[in-house]
Amino acid sequence: MVIQFNRGPERIDKYLSTELEDYTRSYIQKLIRSGAVQVDGETVRASYILSGGEEITLELPELKEPEILPKSIPLDILYEDQDLLVVNKPKGMVVHPAPGHYDDTLVNGLMAYCRDDLSGIGGVARPGIVHRIDKNTSGTLLVCKNDQTHQAISAQLKEHNIKRIYKGVVCGCPKEQTGTIRGYLGRHPKDRKKRSVVSPDRGKTAVTHYQVLQKFKGYSLLEFKLETGRTHQIRVHMASIHHPLLADDLYGSGKNPFGIEGQVLHAETIGFIHPGTGQYMEFSAPLPEYFEDLLSKLNALS
Repeated sequence: MVIQFNRGPERIDKYLSTELEDYTRSYIQKLIRSGAVQVDGETVRASYILSGGEEITLELPELKEPEILPKSIPLDILYEDQDLLVVNKPKGMVVHPAPGHYDDTLVNGLMAYCRDDLSGIGGVARPGIVHRIDKNTSGTLLVCKNDQTHQAISAQLKEHNIKRIYKGVVCGCPKEQTGTIRGYLGRHPKDRKKRSVVSPDRGKTAVTHYQVLQKFKGYSLLEFKLETGRTHQIRVHMASIHHPLLADDLYGSGKNPFGIEGQVLHAETIGFIHPGTGQYMEFSAPLPEYFEDLLSKLNALS
């Protein structure tokens, strides 16, 4: 792999760890020490400062995919035909296999349910998966049964033509009843698990529209409409305006008096043009029970 570095001074290990998301900074440092990374044909140290205009050459070992097996897991299927499914993913379920979650993910359940009828574009670890939502975010998720459908839905996602509406409870309440948060999201400079608002050269455009639906004592219920769908977008955007999602342990304090684990966020509605029929389709998943219970408690406190 060859990368052309064309920005300001930066340590090579830090730069590569942000560019290569599948590798940790410590692993990048090991590669550098082993001589697998060269700058303009010369080996360097992890502390080497790139100044701009260098050519970085890497010899990356092939990532070994773990064997992903089907597992019978109850699925809440909102819609299904020969080309796709719309699934209501529960809070706490990981979408696709990752370290620590290899046999209890949505993908494991889909493999058992659909057998060989899943698109392969996402690779062996992500069959059928064209987009994702976080582990502790519940709600609607599109699953593609074949590559043609996958490519068509991917194109709609790229052009921001997929309708996605979320509901969430945030700490406090924004001053404006409606608003739009715009910026660039990218890897957090210090924490690999997080995303953050960054400069244009370090991230991708992210746009979130929000509307306050109900105010409570210390909290508020918001509806979010995504114009783009970046990783952790709603969570980062709300934290950036000092109204993190309730119970968000990554972008907020995670502490709450309601005993909820993980952000209170639900992907309520998804709308798209069906690749096979050309017709617009829209599906909504009801708020999960814990979310409804929370709203009842908040109403009682207000």
